[in-house]
Amino acid sequence: MVRIAIYDMDKTITRAPTWTRFLVAGARRRAPWRLALLPLIGLVALGHPLRLIDRARLKGVTQALMLGRRMTEAEVGELVDAFAATIDTDDVMAEARDRIAADRTAGYRLVLATASYRYYAEAIARRLGFDAVVATEVRRDASGDVLSGVAGENCYGPAKRRMVEAWLAAEGIDRAGAHIRFYSDHVSDAPMLEAADEAFAVNPHPPLRRLAAERGWTIYDWT
Repeated sequence: MVRIAIYDMDKTITRAPTWTRFLVAGARRRAPWRLALLPLIGLVALGHPLRLIDRARLKGVTQALMLGRRMTEAEVGELVDAFAATIDTDDVMAEARDRIAADRTAGYRLVLATASYRYYAEAIARRLGFDAVVATEVRRDASGDVLSGVAGENCYGPAKRRMVEAWLAAEGIDRAGAHIRFYSDHVSDAPMLEAADEAFAVNPHPPLRRLAAERGWTIYDWT
């Protein structure tokens, strides 16, 4: 039996969402003048709850505004290494570290499954000792430079489950022969929580807390 522990990242492992923080950190390093565009990003973000812009498009627009439309691999590497170090130092919940360590000791393969872009989620995952990452891919040109915008599906909601299932298939893991734990803070991950053998609602917001109570999923309130 293959044992796999899959974790969402933002507000499940980290105390706060990472995308805006990454954009601010990146703009500060690359072009501080772009920080003046933060109010514009706030206005653009308001379009999401109004259904004027979807999450994938929002990521592309905000990246273009704060980091530019193109970054070389070297530029990206410099940004993500510094950012991952900051997250590891001051934004990872102690209980999350303990749980990750316990799963590792128990023989679980650790997988980070996040809507965040792979290009920075992988750097965080490496620091935390994860074995694999399932994440949103970014557009790249033929030379490998990072462009603004999502390539493929945004790893969120039902898409996250599809992408995890695709990862299992690519790894040659038969679902019937795997025991899967899944951890998340948000009801958007209900498809993955329902697909798991063990479901954990971590610091759940009210909709997930209600659903977890209805389904009998374990609830963890981490500080």
